[in-house]
Amino acid sequence: MLRPGTVRGPGAVSRCARSRVKGRRPGVACVRALVRPLLAWFRRNARVLPWRRTRDPYAIWISEIMLQQTRVQTVIPYWQRWMRELPGVQSLARARLGTVLKLWEGLGYYTRARNLHQAARIIVEKHRGRFPERFDDLLALPGIGRYTAGAICSIAFHQPTPALDGNGVRVLTRIFGMAGNPREKNTKAELWNLAQELAHAAANPRRDGEGNCSLLNQALIELGAVICAPRRPKCPLCPVRKHCAALRENRTDQIPNLGKRTASTERRFAAFVVESKGRFLVRQRPRGVINARLWAFPNVELDGRRAEASQRAEGLLGSRPLASHPLAELRNPIPRYRITMEVFRAEFADGAVKAPAPNRWCSPAQLQTLAFPSAHRKILEALRSPSHEQKFKSVTWKLRPLGVGDAGRVAAGCSGDTRR
Repeated sequence: MLRPGTVRGPGAVSRCARSRVKGRRPGVACVRALVRPLLAWFRRNARVLPWRRTRDPYAIWISEIMLQQTRVQTVIPYWQRWMRELPGVQSLARARLGTVLKLWEGLGYYTRARNLHQAARIIVEKHRGRFPERFDDLLALPGIGRYTAGAICSIAFHQPTPALDGNGVRVLTRIFGMAGNPREKNTKAELWNLAQELAHAAANPRRDGEGNCSLLNQALIELGAVICAPRRPKCPLCPVRKHCAALRENRTDQIPNLGKRTASTERRFAAFVVESKGRFLVRQRPRGVINARLWAFPNVELDGRRAEASQRAEGLLGSRPLASHPLAELRNPIPRYRITMEVFRAEFADGAVKAPAPNRWCSPAQLQTLAFPSAHRKILEALRSPSHEQKFKSVTWKLRPLGVGDAGRVAAGCSGDTRR
């Protein structure tokens, strides 16, 4: 496996490559060769992002959690709205969970929002409202993993801590020609050791000045997001291309080696829109399940047995509808599942459907204050149309599947982001 270094001729082997052959880890000089070009490139090319204008650890924390498996352009308005409504740890800790979920609505992975809420309360209670500066204290908070703790410590507090997300994994595995799967323990450990060495090299004030661990970590992420892409990387634009073993060996399409993807399972659901006197029936999902405490239209998972929509509605709502009309079919491909939701309008005689908790009859205005999962938000958006019967015909529900870069992040055990 080749290591970065200056190749002096077609057949030359770098000093770092010789170290690898002899079983030694790359030396400080070898790792440092990456630092200066990465920092120079980042200073010239870094995207202007709102959370890069602050060193407030709270603001950086919120951005890092939002950016996990979500594109930058999607996150920007969410982060700005969040910071207006909940500008600090104290305001987040005081907020109702429903308010937090509503602000998060549309980002998916709602456990992250609940963890933010819980962590803020812990910071207020245990740390007297002062945002923790120690890596171990951050790591102890719910929803904060090794990547997020390292990112906050380096960006907000200038500590030489590594922050290795899926983009960073892709960059380092290609530069160092690492053929191992980032899911494997040894490869993962080697990646984090390299990231640690880079962080320390960048933080050395003798050459690059104080605080550049922050820029180095962000440069790795940025390079993976805009240049070292999962497919068709823009190698001619890469500031460290002369050090890249994958480019030199024409293996950029093979590295990182993420193994075979697990086959996805098909799951089907039926959801029912029930209206009475201008109000709609919705229910809150219980604790301990996916999308817990969010609201949804009555729905049931189909078990494969054929049954008419009216029979499904009767089993779910306790009474058989007078009629049921298909409205839409929503699809959502995600890594583990291929989910299809069939949406029906169920018509009942007035008073035929009861609404004990967690069911609730809500007006359209009330529905807008509740947080819904993405598929049910699509249903609600269609209902807002003046002619929602026609609107339903064009409803599509396609959330972005995880890409290669996301899979790398998960495989490497990092709680990072895609940031493209």
